[in-house]
Amino acid sequence: MSKQRRRREALVYHAKPTPGKIKVVPTKKYASQRDLSLAYSPGVAEPCLEIAKDIDNVYKYTTKGNLVAVISNGTAVLGLGNIGPEASKPVMEGKGLLFKIFADIDVFDIEVDTEDVETFIQTVKMIAPTFGGINLEDIKAPEAFEIERRLKAELDIPVMHDDQHGTAIISAAALLNALELAEKNIEEVQIVISGAGAAAISCSRLYQAFGAKRENMVMLDSKGVIRQDRETLTTEKAEFATHRKIDTIDEAMKGADVFIGLSTADIVSPDMLLSMADNPIVFAMANPDPEIQYDIAIATRQDIIMATGRSDHPNQVNNVLGFPFIFRGALDVRATKINEEMKMAAVKALAQLAKEPVPEQVNIAYGETRLTFGRDYIIPKPFDPRLISQVPPAVAKAAIESGVAKNPITDWDKYENELLERSGSDNKIVRLLLNRAKLNPKRVVYAEADHLDVLKAAQIAHDEGIAMPILLGRRSVIEKLKAEIEFDADVPIIDPKSDEEEARLKSYAKVYWEQRKRKGVTLYSAEKIMRERNYFAAMMVNIGDADALISGFSRSYPSVVKPMLELIGLAPGSTRVATTNLLMTQRGPLFLSDTAININPSATDLTKIAQMTAGVVKMFGMEPVMAMISYSNFGSSKNQTATKVGEAVAYLHKRHPNLLVDGELQADFALNSEMLQDTFPFSKLAGKKVNTLIFPNLESGNITYKLLKELNQSESIGPIMMGMRKPVHILQLEASVDEIVNMTAIAVIDAQQKEKLAEAQNG
Repeated sequence: MSKQRRRREALVYHAKPTPGKIKVVPTKKYASQRDLSLAYSPGVAEPCLEIAKDIDNVYKYTTKGNLVAVISNGTAVLGLGNIGPEASKPVMEGKGLLFKIFADIDVFDIEVDTEDVETFIQTVKMIAPTFGGINLEDIKAPEAFEIERRLKAELDIPVMHDDQHGTAIISAAALLNALELAEKNIEEVQIVISGAGAAAISCSRLYQAFGAKRENMVMLDSKGVIRQDRETLTTEKAEFATHRKIDTIDEAMKGADVFIGLSTADIVSPDMLLSMADNPIVFAMANPDPEIQYDIAIATRQDIIMATGRSDHPNQVNNVLGFPFIFRGALDVRATKINEEMKMAAVKALAQLAKEPVPEQVNIAYGETRLTFGRDYIIPKPFDPRLISQVPPAVAKAAIESGVAKNPITDWDKYENELLERSGSDNKIVRLLLNRAKLNPKRVVYAEADHLDVLKAAQIAHDEGIAMPILLGRRSVIEKLKAEIEFDADVPIIDPKSDEEEARLKSYAKVYWEQRKRKGVTLYSAEKIMRERNYFAAMMVNIGDADALISGFSRSYPSVVKPMLELIGLAPGSTRVATTNLLMTQRGPLFLSDTAININPSATDLTKIAQMTAGVVKMFGMEPVMAMISYSNFGSSKNQTATKVGEAVAYLHKRHPNLLVDGELQADFALNSEMLQDTFPFSKLAGKKVNTLIFPNLESGNITYKLLKELNQSESIGPIMMGMRKPVHILQLEASVDEIVNMTAIAVIDAQQKEKLAEAQNG
């Protein structure tokens, strides 16, 4: 992707359809006059009076307890420098988005127009009553140290400068595990720190809290080694000035056990690595390019334990592993500060989590057979769903034990369940999906590439490394559209009706004729049929000229399904084709089946649909919890529509007792675990969170899926085809670009799965 197009896409993303990345959403009813009279005057006076009596009631009656201010003056924004408060706002909004999706914390971003330390501190102090916590962001050193120190001392809510402490906490967890693998003692190792800014100082201090010795540390800034005999050192630099008579990074690296890079790209050479001690630990965390390239480092030293700030290499030191969960724990016990004990508790929780068995969902996301604690896995992955239930409790317990918690937690099991519920509102599963596709992209033929939205999706799939597109359609139209959207990549364009494809068309037609010559198809009619793009595309996949197929953007579903069934057919062992849709709802991912194929499935059909859907749910790294939906509950109706659902459930209970499925159930009981537990405690789903609904007919499934999608603006992935021999996936009419991209990822993952299955059968 060209730099210019990436720039334009970033600007459009931030500008459309609504400027910015966050908004305020009401949490109470407001439809009636009664609602409004409670929300504002006169009803609002009552909580005001209660807060006036006892200021702690502000946590009971307002959002303060779940509201964090992300505050900056724009003096040290990412790698952009001092660009001012207004220019920092997109970054602060982005930080707010991360708080929300990872830990369900609400954020107001505040940009303060001053570089004066005292003015900044007083401004934050004056607005602090609004918030439950303060996240300082992108403030240059050394001012950042004084600002954080003063605010922590003068406010009674948690304050943290994430630029300092985020990297320190994550890297400390990685360092503890790396030292364990290298069989080295933190009290004895020689540590080189390249960089002397806020993050480097904080990292060094936190490492000391875990036992590192100051005399064993050498810190460098842009002028070289920070020595005790250097004049005009800041207080922070003087704290880590060395007595050693060395000046350069080359000298510092000789015999060093650990290198911590928080500086700039490509300052460490292979010779420097070779001069380090055995089993060197190298955290090259400069972004976007590390102090030494990962590939060069691991080629230079086979015994190296390497981490970077990048997601495309093992051991990513990513602040998102820390700040959302640290604030979550601090807010939940109403901590008055984030102290050293809480930060150290977060470090220990992260380090321990890397040693525990990794959920299948994480293995799937990163394309691993089984991630295990070792040199390439010393820190949890950002997509690990356990972070929300492991780190906040550790932080909260440390707050309680260190005496800074105003609202101690007593029921930790209940708290953990509450944390897991909070994690249901994000779209991590989409990121998992795209990440997994990128690990092994496949050739995907887009049968309607001469439509702008389809071509845009193919462009994104290509640029992001999700798939290798094959563009099918009218060549002149595709080339014109490619020029319009600056899709200048050299990807195959195939026009089935053009003369240049005549030889391929005839060979495809002959294959089709051989398959169907005893079903009334002549060679002439086969050649005519092959000019139709969906038949042509299906044959490409059928004979291996493409790995997967996307179609359906401009044609009705039945007309697209027909050639797929004729040419591709059912997977071995399958007796039924069906579809499932994945919706990203406020309660978490929800699978719905069947949404596109089977009009009135029998009880036997429903069992097949349920089994296939369970397989898809597991493909996403989730354990299926399935409700078979009807208008009745457990035999309350004797109508055939309801009884067939009961028959399907009985069959599944008998033949597949390990499958967590029950019914027939009304939808509200299926989705409300408390109602189900109270009314039908005997159900296999009682107390469980249902993530899959199997509908009794196409009408109910399709209507429900589209209602949920439109009314709740839920992101949708699907319909996902199940039971086909090859990876073919059919879009809903006029699917959005994002939906097409998501379906592309599904098609790629489907191809990956089928390839593995074939290899297993042949091997």
